[in-house]
Amino acid sequence: MGEEVKNKQVILNDYVKASVKESDMSLRTSTIQLRIPAGCDDAVLVKNLYLSCDPYMLGRMKKLEGHYVDSFKPNSPISGYGVSKVMDSSHPNYKKGDLVWGATGWEEYSIIRDQSRLFEIQDKDLPLSYYIGILGMPGMTAYVGFFELCSPKKGETVYVSAASGAVGQLVGQFAKSIGCYVVGSAGSKEKVDLLKNKFGFDDAFNYKEEQDYNAALKRYFPDGIDIYFENVGGKMLEAVLNNMRLHGRVAVCGMISQYGLEQPEGVHNLFNLISKRIRMQGFIVGDYYHLYPKFLEMVVPQIKEGKITYVEDIAEGLESAPSALVGLFSGRNVGKQVVAVARE
Repeated sequence: MGEEVKNKQVILNDYVKASVKESDMSLRTSTIQLRIPAGCDDAVLVKNLYLSCDPYMLGRMKKLEGHYVDSFKPNSPISGYGVSKVMDSSHPNYKKGDLVWGATGWEEYSIIRDQSRLFEIQDKDLPLSYYIGILGMPGMTAYVGFFELCSPKKGETVYVSAASGAVGQLVGQFAKSIGCYVVGSAGSKEKVDLLKNKFGFDDAFNYKEEQDYNAALKRYFPDGIDIYFENVGGKMLEAVLNNMRLHGRVAVCGMISQYGLEQPEGVHNLFNLISKRIRMQGFIVGDYYHLYPKFLEMVVPQIKEGKITYVEDIAEGLESAPSALVGLFSGRNVGKQVVAVARE
């Protein structure tokens, strides 16, 4: 028998209908043995160090049919991406003391039975929290959406919505690194300043101060937009389609403006896709994890050489996790929202 310890967990009380509130979640403390149960083959017991707050998690809090990922179960711990330390393993690829990132529970300790999205952390010179940010799912999302789907070329014009978030801040820097003209939008003066002064965007604007998105985009892109990295949806997408150039590309990463609505908004000018020969493609980053080594080969040297900047917003303690997750949907976070459960 292993040592028995308390295991604090974040529980989903019941399915949510629209947006999520802190009261939709609760903290519960159970116990767990610090060893793999007998007969549980190819499993890993981990201590969770950092957890990632991501907009897609709201979809999992709803009772949805045919969603690309399963809904959470009410009265059970929610889950997401995390950085963890292996405490015990019955899997040949992992041993006690290994550091890993991947899908885990929102709790202090988790038993992971599916290793299909679990990655061992080899390079420990960079902050471990980066592996649920720039070196994890958000980084891969930015890389895949921009390079693999949009096939960017030097000199093209790029627009990034929700640009100061975990993914957007990287898309803008990737675009600048190959010589594109980049504009981003965000929801506060502080975030706009970050885009221009820290992340190196050519320009940026506060969408909350714009009465007419169409006019704003014409101001920043008088000759039109070649590439749009879509994180917002709704009225912003509608305005972008009016301002796309011939043969423009739209990578549809997310639509955060729609996640909290019971009835999503429609987009009324899709004929632009035909007249301008626009390629608009949605994607799920999990379909591209086979490219992870290629991504690391590109991005790790750039981080170490100071060519890429990354900003995190770290909430301390598992008890802060519900508030941190809810804050995503009002733009309260500045940079990638991380929850530090236990620092290594």
